Amino acid sequence: MTTKIQPNKLINAFAFLSILIITSCGTRKDLVYFQDEVLTEADLNYTQDSELTFMVGDLLTIDVSALDPEVVKPFNLPPVSYNSTVISAQGTLRMQTYLIDNNGNIEFPVLGTIKMEGLTRSGANDYLKEQLLEYVKNPIVNIRLANFTITVLGEVNKPGTYTIQDERVSLTEALGLAGDLTIYGKRDNVFLIRERDGKKQYTKFDLTSIRVLQSPNYYLAQNDVIYVEPNKARIRQSSYNQNNGVIISAVATLATIAAILIK
Repeated sequence: MTTKIQPNKLINAFAFLSILIITSCGTRKDLVYFQDEVLTEADLNYTQDSELTFMVGDLLTIDVSALDPEVVKPFNLPPVSYNSTVISAQGTLRMQTYLIDNNGNIEFPVLGTIKMEGLTRSGANDYLKEQLLEYVKNPIVNIRLANFTITVLGEVNKPGTYTIQDERVSLTEALGLAGDLTIYGKRDNVFLIRERDGKKQYTKFDLTSIRVLQSPNYYLAQNDVIYVEPNKARIRQSSYNQNNGVIISAVATLATIAAILIK
């Protein structure tokens, strides 16, 4: 005797299996940035010093100029040539760099060893100008950091390592470079990993609060790493994806059996 399966039982079975596959998205509260409802005047007018300091391993370009170009020639490294494209056989010129060594120093033409570690760019400019006054009248010094990079990982649309041109980048700007968080990014659990003196430092950011803008680490430093943790929806989805093949196969089998028995 053939046993017929009741339609309502089939519907319940399909509904149960479908729920296992479908993952829930976050609520509005999980996705919106800067949710503070009451902001003080201090919150709105808060500013902080974002000038970075030089550290061991930094590559610096240093250009010295004056009214008389011949006078400053001994203080400038000759540019080097490199082929920037396959089409250009002549290539282009770029400035040579000074490496801050493990002692925090660079070797500068004529002046010799100069301590750079721990100085800001403006501080280094002023110090170098002072040293050059013995040789050059009214020297102009322009120091740039050539290897300012940050890395953004985790639940962002474009994870990767980014080179920063203007030596100033905030947390939100870095996330913007990485294409913003995905809907699966945990906005109240974003981590900054920073290495100083061989030790890792960790800072947790909550992007759902406007007060993240007041963090002393809101402006990033060279070689910083930003990690966006996945939320529960992503974790559930990852878990389900591992079993999707089995679940889909079970659904197909159940549908086949149901079709045979209903006939």
